[in-house]
Amino acid sequence: MIYAYIRISTDKQTVENQRFEIVNFAAKRQLTIDKWVSETASGTKAASDRKLGALLKKMRKGDTLVISEISRLGRNLMGIMGMLNHCMAKETMVLTVKEHYELGNNINSQILAFAFGLSAQIERDLISQRTKEGLARRKAEGVILGRRHGSKSSYYKLTGKEEKIKSMLSSGVSKIAIAKKYKVHISTVRKFIIRFSLNE
Repeated sequence: MIYAYIRISTDKQTVENQRFEIVNFAAKRQLTIDKWVSETASGTKAASDRKLGALLKKMRKGDTLVISEISRLGRNLMGIMGMLNHCMAKETMVLTVKEHYELGNNINSQILAFAFGLSAQIERDLISQRTKEGLARRKAEGVILGRRHGSKSSYYKLTGKEEKIKSMLSSGVSKIAIAKKYKVHISTVRKFIIRFSLNE
């Protein structure tokens, strides 16, 4: 299947220019467009929130996507790179009219895919480094890192219910029944009983 994707940013723009470019391109390359997908959406919007996302997901090995220019995929470099990498991983071809890109199963695409992966790794490393620097700065300022002792722990939801639980246990109420009553996991009840040495 050969798909053509057209995106305009506002209702004031027209899809006709992009369609004209793609039709001429397809004619020169002797390609037949099987399906056209067009939408009005900002290029900064995630692909998953656009028709483009559904199209990329639908495409199968051997399919081709034709666009007038690479910016039709989006305005965010990392987002575009991620989409192209996704296409190459599925062994689909992406053709651009203006830039003459042919991204698919060839050496140029493999190099580009490597660049995508490297860029993503560098971005992850930068985020990690910024996080570490931020934590170090807060620690230097005297901020106590990590959660407070006991907060969000397995005992938190049952704190203050020691006597009630002890009484229920004495009356023969099962741990499962106690867990259901207080809407906690059975393991939370078990740990609570052990922690406060409640008699069963």
